Amino acid sequence: MTSLSEQQGDSPQGDPTLPGPPSTSEGDTEGLRSGTSSRLGDQIFRSLSVGSGFLVSIIIGLIALFLLAQAVPSLIDNSANFFTYQGEWITTGTELRFGIPQLFYATVIVAVIALLLAMPIALGISIFLTEYAPKRLVGPITYTVDLLAAVPSIVYGLWGILVLGPALVPLNNWLVGNLSFLPFFQQPTQVANMSTGGTLLTGGIVLAVMILPIITAVTREVFVQTPKGHREAALALGATKWEVVRVAVLPFGFSGYISGSMLGLGRALGETMALLLIISTAGPIDFNLMESGETFATKIANNAAEFDSPAKTGAYISAGLTLFVLTFVVNAAARAVVTGKKK
Repeated sequence: MTSLSEQQGDSPQGDPTLPGPPSTSEGDTEGLRSGTSSRLGDQIFRSLSVGSGFLVSIIIGLIALFLLAQAVPSLIDNSANFFTYQGEWITTGTELRFGIPQLFYATVIVAVIALLLAMPIALGISIFLTEYAPKRLVGPITYTVDLLAAVPSIVYGLWGILVLGPALVPLNNWLVGNLSFLPFFQQPTQVANMSTGGTLLTGGIVLAVMILPIITAVTREVFVQTPKGHREAALALGATKWEVVRVAVLPFGFSGYISGSMLGLGRALGETMALLLIISTAGPIDFNLMESGETFATKIANNAAEFDSPAKTGAYISAGLTLFVLTFVVNAAARAVVTGKKK
């Protein structure tokens, strides 16, 4: 009886007809290594992304805790109603009296003016650049609009109070003289505002110029991403150029347009130096755009040099806490609008 080794012969490889162990080529080995490396890279990238998200959330939470810790003692010692008191801020001595209605009004009114002016212009520029402008003009116009974002805010403030404000004085006088029946164009309590142009209207116009490149850039990039099939389908149905924009581009880019506008609103709500040079005196709450006013940011900046006690510091930090909450609420509302539109 012969053994299996004798049947296969003395050759170390045995009978070539018998199945042997699977062989791995050099190319297959490199592919396995590449796949393993790719999976490892995906895991690293995922970990970094998740970690970055948690880090940002932690930082925001720490900022909120800091503001609360600094503001709560002063809010407890405040003898006036923080949400309704409209008098002068008293932060020296033994009694604290301060409130936010005037600051809230001025902050919101200039931001709303900026949005009402910037949003239509940004939308028009974005549609023109993505749908109508010749290719040779898209680049220069885009660079020019984006360049506005690189201008320091203090330069905008100087331009607003030294150039734009005086230029608006004749317009302000005409509005007060001819449209005084409207609550927006009444004779101001401080006549100096009319002579210098340091009004809420001027502040809103300056903010509109400042947030215009933010809204335009985001909206333009979203409009460019409109699927080609959407455009071609509309054209195949006989749509005109404007109808393509209305039924294909605008619905697709609406969420980006709102997101860009909210980014601009965040910039407007927190703007300090430009408004500090244009409007920095307290004004009444009467919707008169010819008045001046103090925003949350300008109020803090005006008095930052006098933070010589925890009570005084906490009083002004409470204004910063309110601005923090206001910005958070605005962003949450914008996110809700965008999510609802996508659904």
